[in-house]
Amino acid sequence: MSKKTLLGSLLLLGSLFLSVNGFSQVSYLPYSYQFYQKLNTETYNSPAGFHTSLKPYIITDSGVLKHKYDSLMTPNPVDTTKGIIYQLWFNRHLLQDQTKDYTIFLDVLPDFQEGHEFNEKVSTWINTRGVQLGGTVGKNFFFYSSLYENQARFANYENKYIGSIAFVSGEAYDRSLPTSDWAYSTALLGYKINKDINIQMGEDKTFIGDGYRSVLLSDFAAPYPLLRLNANLCKNVQYTAIWAYLEDQFAKQFDVYGNYRRKWAVFHYVDWNITPKASLGFFNALIAEQANDKGIGHGFDFNYINPLYFDASLQPSGTAASDNTLLGLNGKYDILHKTTVYGQLLIDQTSQVSFGERNAWQLGLRGSDLFTLNRLNYLFEYNKATPYTYSNQNPIVSYAQFGEPLAHPFGANFKEFVTLLNYSIKRFDFQVELDYASYGLNMNNLNYGSDIREANNVNVPKTYVQGQGLSTTLHYTEGVIDYLLNPKYNLRVEASALLREEKNVQTTTKTAQISFGLRGSFRNLYHDF
Repeated sequence: MSKKTLLGSLLLLGSLFLSVNGFSQVSYLPYSYQFYQKLNTETYNSPAGFHTSLKPYIITDSGVLKHKYDSLMTPNPVDTTKGIIYQLWFNRHLLQDQTKDYTIFLDVLPDFQEGHEFNEKVSTWINTRGVQLGGTVGKNFFFYSSLYENQARFANYENKYIGSIAFVSGEAYDRSLPTSDWAYSTALLGYKINKDINIQMGEDKTFIGDGYRSVLLSDFAAPYPLLRLNANLCKNVQYTAIWAYLEDQFAKQFDVYGNYRRKWAVFHYVDWNITPKASLGFFNALIAEQANDKGIGHGFDFNYINPLYFDASLQPSGTAASDNTLLGLNGKYDILHKTTVYGQLLIDQTSQVSFGERNAWQLGLRGSDLFTLNRLNYLFEYNKATPYTYSNQNPIVSYAQFGEPLAHPFGANFKEFVTLLNYSIKRFDFQVELDYASYGLNMNNLNYGSDIREANNVNVPKTYVQGQGLSTTLHYTEGVIDYLLNPKYNLRVEASALLREEKNVQTTTKTAQISFGLRGSFRNLYHDF
């Protein structure tokens, strides 16, 4: 490690704690794509230079989101003449208290759905009992936690997915099939050191990007233990560092307890608002095994605490396997009022082929008030990843958590085009999604680069072309109608319908499903894979 690198790292670490003090109350807003669309006017095309790409958002009293957030939480004046049952259904938390020193709330989060899958003529259902607890202490400290106990019977394609990795997408280990049974929790503690710095720790997810998908870091995989530092280095530059602890149920186990293998992850993200209309973000990620297949520890790596970009030369000497490092960019530009073009580029730096051949990128267009209709939001997005991107010759350091991609749900070796329309009027929310994708799956015992869990130097073909392998197409269409009951915990009555077809020369899987339910929480759960 050079003296210049060390000096630069120490200077940046030191500068984070030299900001002028100034406080306002903070609170945590769990990331939900559907709910965040209601904040578009305040986040995109905002003269305040809001950093839009890092999610979940932290709401402050002095922030640009505070007024809009409060109006969404109280869409109509509270009628105090109504009884407590009415208030609980439509206006307030189950338990809540607020003083000048603290706030606290508690809610029960139901997710009860009944549906039918027509192709296989089976009933589908979800029975989730959840709870959330959150609040603030003073003006600087916030906390949030949630717990979900679940049973469900899913549609055919989701059962196939769960059976392949023994995991319910984005949630937790599945204890049984065909009736799935699982539980998981999230928790986050946050403290605002001063007006420019906040630090959070707990079990959570992070999403980086301005689109629906992310090829850098998404919230598709399960929650993971993390420490997250956000700092405003100046008026227009935001720095984020995330240290995470991941698991891999597929890696060789070496302890007598049969515990899943662990790995460390570190992410850096610097977002620069160049002008009120343009921003550019610089992303860097590192995945390192906690110990190798023989149980020998990885050793301390300066990259774990390096606040600058990762360097393979900083890896401890004598380490057999290389860390998995990735480099990326995120950018957006407001081309018109309420219209934004955005994109991402990711380069896998541990490539065994020519530099740049293993990459992923995204290009999209999003906006609000389409056809001058207030609250009609739209998004058109294209995503692509070349074969073997995110994978590694040492599978445990693949870019995955519990075997699920940390970036795009399709892994690698794919192309995707997705369109989303959202519209809100009074308490009704409408969403339509159209998704088309093509990808190459493994066949004939060869790894064609779609499954990022597999070693990228074993059983690979001699050729290297986009879409190689078993050529497969996916058509996905979904429509959702919600009627909001209680905005405090997003309690809503929901009806949805989806059509899905996955097709190749070997098999065709068709799904036609409708469902109805009573749902609560701001969870972001994906079914479009």
